[in-house]
Amino acid sequence: MKLTHLNEDGSAFMVDVTAKKPTVREATAIGEVECSPKIMQTLRDGTVPKGDVLAVARIAGIAAAKKVPDLLPLAHVIGVHGCEVDLELGADRVLIRATVRTADRTGVEMEALTAVSVAALAIIDMVKGVDRSARITNCQIIHKAGGRSGDWYRPGFEPDAG
Repeated sequence: MKLTHLNEDGSAFMVDVTAKKPTVREATAIGEVECSPKIMQTLRDGTVPKGDVLAVARIAGIAAAKKVPDLLPLAHVIGVHGCEVDLELGADRVLIRATVRTADRTGVEMEALTAVSVAALAIIDMVKGVDRSARITNCQIIHKAGGRSGDWYRPGFEPDAG
């Protein structure tokens, strides 16, 4: 298996996508922030001292998706043409789902993962004054579409998987 960001001598380099045709691409990532009962109650009540945690996390995730080339040195500068970050309060965690879309030469998996990761970090930042035990878990790509390799779903996340 050849890694795309390594040349023949094993040095890291940026893949040249100049000759690739722009196509519509999409990626979805998920993640969770596990929280104590105390945090979950303050989130449900809207009483976190720093303000609207979910709104801040959503905006942080969207902003982060547009900053991937600044964070990952081999990532391409691409147009992020759509980004949705959804947050849901579970029993003992905040569930985060980000879908990023583009019409460009390379995929948006890193943008989706970054959106989820930074949304999770924003949650931690806003609740740490109430309880420092919150932790980020299960950050992963669950779907990608478009480009040369077409559609892919993580097993267990196929559309008919429920």
